[in-house]
Amino acid sequence: MFTYSIQTHIAFGDGATHHLPEHLVAQGFGRRLLLVTDPGLVQAGVAERIADLLTRSGFVPRVFAEVRPNPDEAVCLAGRDAFLEHRADGVVAVGGGSSLDAGKAIALLARQGGTPSDYALGRRPYGPPAPVCAVPTTAGTGSEVTRSAVITEQGTHRKLTLKHEVLRPPLAVCDPALTASLPPDVTAHTGVDALVHAIEGATCKGAHPIARAYAREALGLIYPALPRAVHAGDPAARRDMLLGSLLAGLAFGSTDVASVHCLAEALGSLYDTPHGLANAVMLLPTLRYNQPYAAEAYAWVARAMGLAREEDGDERAAEALLEGLRTWLDDLGIPKLRDLPGAKPSDFDRLATLAYENTSTPSNPRPMDVRDYRAVLELAYAD
Repeated sequence: MFTYSIQTHIAFGDGATHHLPEHLVAQGFGRRLLLVTDPGLVQAGVAERIADLLTRSGFVPRVFAEVRPNPDEAVCLAGRDAFLEHRADGVVAVGGGSSLDAGKAIALLARQGGTPSDYALGRRPYGPPAPVCAVPTTAGTGSEVTRSAVITEQGTHRKLTLKHEVLRPPLAVCDPALTASLPPDVTAHTGVDALVHAIEGATCKGAHPIARAYAREALGLIYPALPRAVHAGDPAARRDMLLGSLLAGLAFGSTDVASVHCLAEALGSLYDTPHGLANAVMLLPTLRYNQPYAAEAYAWVARAMGLAREEDGDERAAEALLEGLRTWLDDLGIPKLRDLPGAKPSDFDRLATLAYENTSTPSNPRPMDVRDYRAVLELAYAD
């Protein structure tokens, strides 16, 4: 038995942002908008172009550009204050996963009060947020269609996952042209994140047929497209990547992620490692550790990616997945755990505990405790 629902109106295609005002009007957004973004997009002129477009169409935007990678509660509270001071009607979140997640949290706090930890830790019930329009500029997180937002807790640096259907944005405007200026390393890291979403969304314990259908299409797009997007900046490859990321978001957005993400968020908590990079580093060792419990599921992934044939046995196909991913990740220039700034074995106990405490641990296909997570970290570090 499973359930599936999505409330997001999706506008996808080259030049989709040119029609952003029309989509906002059609979806009933008010005129006063908080544009949530990051300093890099301000410097690149993207935030100004979107703000000008909105202004020319009769909207009253205010730019809030304080979002940093791995956004924390302080940023969300500052954004809430900016929303209230502007007397905003809604949020337009422009950027990568950090800006989209922060925008969703800001919209929730502006309408319902409290702090992100109040919701993530069950101290406060979710209620309707201000409407959010998500405009992704990276092909990675799929946050434009998911029901979750990851925010770092003040003081502890723990990753908090806010998760509820009300957090799913009512509008997503996805324009591949906005990803064209991404540097190769960011393209690679965010793209691997999208692949992880498809893999974990389709193989976690809560996976269901609709999620697997989205994931199958995403896997078939992302695996061949990402190297072309990284090495050549091919516009068609970037289009496939943004579509693959969107489909992967639709896959895991109704199921869950699993232990790759649990470990990645632990790395982000302790070292402030960018989320996509952390997922890319932990992908292969985690799948290798899971393989004895997930051969059939990983064989399905291998076939969806074109790494195995239908007639191949599950064990052989699962091994082909791991071998293919190793070559693929090396080609993309993904570093090893030992190469991450600050990473050292003396932190493994802390990292393992943080990963185990993640709410997605029960979704992993292999049962995981602190010792299991430490074993994966040791495997990754020795690789």
